[in-house]
Amino acid sequence: MSLAAESKEKKGFVADQVQGVPPWVGTFVGYTTIGLTLAVLFVFLVLPVGKVLTSAFIIDGSFSLEYFRLLLSNPLQVAAIWNSLAIGILTTIISTMVTLPIAVFQTKYDFPFKGILAGLLLVPMVMPPFVGAIGVQRFFAEYGAINLFLMDLGLLTTPIDWLGGHNKFWAVIILEVLHLYPIMYLNLTAALANIDPSMEEMAASLGAPRWKIFKDVIWPLSRPGYFAGAIIVFIWALTDLGTPLLVSYEACIPVRIFNFVTDANENPVGLAMVAIVIMMTISIFLLSRSFMGRKNYQMMARGHVTSAVKPASAWMKTVIYSVSLGIVFLALLPHFAVLVTSLSKNWIGTVLPESYTLEYYGQIFQQELPFTGIKNSFFFSTLATFFDLILGVLIAYVVVRKLVPFSGLLDSLVMVPLALPGIVLAFGYVVTFSDTILDPLTNPTILLVVAYGIRRLPYMVRSAVAGLQQTSASLEEASATFGASQFYTLRKITIPLVMANLIAGCLLCFAYAMLDVSDSLILAMKDSYYPMTKAIYALFLEQGSGEFVASALGVIAMMILSGCILGASLILGKKMGELFRS
Repeated sequence: MSLAAESKEKKGFVADQVQGVPPWVGTFVGYTTIGLTLAVLFVFLVLPVGKVLTSAFIIDGSFSLEYFRLLLSNPLQVAAIWNSLAIGILTTIISTMVTLPIAVFQTKYDFPFKGILAGLLLVPMVMPPFVGAIGVQRFFAEYGAINLFLMDLGLLTTPIDWLGGHNKFWAVIILEVLHLYPIMYLNLTAALANIDPSMEEMAASLGAPRWKIFKDVIWPLSRPGYFAGAIIVFIWALTDLGTPLLVSYEACIPVRIFNFVTDANENPVGLAMVAIVIMMTISIFLLSRSFMGRKNYQMMARGHVTSAVKPASAWMKTVIYSVSLGIVFLALLPHFAVLVTSLSKNWIGTVLPESYTLEYYGQIFQQELPFTGIKNSFFFSTLATFFDLILGVLIAYVVVRKLVPFSGLLDSLVMVPLALPGIVLAFGYVVTFSDTILDPLTNPTILLVVAYGIRRLPYMVRSAVAGLQQTSASLEEASATFGASQFYTLRKITIPLVMANLIAGCLLCFAYAMLDVSDSLILAMKDSYYPMTKAIYALFLEQGSGEFVASALGVIAMMILSGCILGASLILGKKMGELFRS
């Protein structure tokens, strides 16, 4: 061994002794992280899902499809399955129709206020449809603001039942589209922007018409990005609980499962329905991955070339502004309705309130239920975010720095919660942990924190990975050369360099945990443990001023979510779309 190498080894040994970390800390951290991740995912992901599947298929120790026979013999339950599939499919199709034009506008044309318009298009993502549904009830009720306005204009003689019968089905779809289209838009925009413009120019120079260039060049190259967003949109719409619950649309899978929670251990139909949801989501996920992997198109260069973006003509500017602002207006209308409802006073039989007040915002801090909801949500979400931060940073570091073999498999593993509906996980917790020390009926705190954390862990991992990939490993190598241990280097150099990404990840995890719907509605069974969303739902069902206090609490929830997600968007920029890929 050379003198320099011996000196370097001694320095590393001394530094490790000072920091209290042995030289093999890298391998130790890698395998410990994998072990911890596998343990957490097994106990709180695999075990609950496995318990549901086992209970659905195993009866008295033997395999049986009896529960599924009971489920499929009930026309109402079968209709709920088809309705949910239709909601998922139609939401995905309409979201595609909405986002494809505006994604093309943003990537192919240059026009004034382009950045501002792009930001406005993302605003609906920070407004959950669960909250917007309250405004829809107020504006589109039989004698709501819309009908009264049309009757005052003489366009109607009798009110339209917007939310009656089959109209509830379309109300759910519209609300889902207005909330989920930004996810599709982020993925489509990123996919289109990464296409090498020379490929389009080459096709055009050979005389190919625009439609053929799109069909044979642009679409195949952007397809992986599109399907990455489409999977999330479909599964989210298929399994969303809050929106149909507040619109009073019960003929769908999530609401049926919610109604089965109270007798999950007695009614086998609920187990069969959850098992069907699991099989559907896994099948769709695997089929989409298989479809995307059939053809692999690679490019020598990527997009973002100035010459590929051309100035928009006056006519094209008119189209761009009309379409984009029209979509933003429709997306924000339900949430504007919630804001008006929260400020309204004496709003009976009139298009708009006769007067306005801040009284209901004051009641949030005077009444026990809404104030408890805010406190609980902050507490649960903070713990879940801390959980995601610790585990997410470790996972990202192992994956990017490849501390152990098969680290890429770990990255794929932690993405699984993105494809697993929250209602499935929550139902699995009820079935698995009832009558145990973690029984949600007694105290759901641990299960809520873990559920929030596991389902948002991919956001933290993706944020940390993005930061680490932009941080040169040579900085860590230089630190090690001077004798610093790996733990000391991680704490003093690596983490400070990726701090912005970690803050963005924490903001996203905290925001989505604060406004989680499925886990909160199912696992919080006592008033004293209600998070904010469960408090909003409970208030909405109360007579008197309950709807108005629920609206005020919903506005506060929107403000929290808006601030967190917009802050994360400013930090991550165009990489924001990578967080919503399964």
